[in-house]
Formats: sequence, structure tokens, C-alpha cells
Amino acid sequence: MLDAITLHCPYCGESYESSVDCSAGSQAYIEDCAICCRPIEVRVRVGDDGELLDVNTATDRD
Repeated sequence: MLDAITLHCPYCGESYESSVDCSAGSQAYIEDCAICCRPIEVRVRVGDDGELLDVNTATDRD
């Protein structure tokens, strides 16, 4: 089950849409920004019921 999410790039400040598989539970991964192509660390928090609770982005230096 993929959910649409909006990611905010900590480098260029732009936002873009992506997707996440909430059935995999909470996770952290690296995704390149669709605008500036720099690597963003994405942290997704998913509740026990599979509901998307929170999405955070950071640079690889944070």
C-alpha cells in the first residue's frame, strides 16, 4: 500500500511529491531530491495500525 507524501528538500527548499510503503512500518532511507538531485535522509514514522504519522527530511550532515 503506497501513500503519497510531500517531501521538503533541506538543500534547495523546494517541495515535491513522492510515495512511501506504510505497510513496511517506520523506516529511514535516502532519496535524491527530484529538483536538485542532492541526497535527502527521509524518516517515516508509521503507527501500529499502518497509519502514516510523521515524515521528516534532513541533509546527510544533520
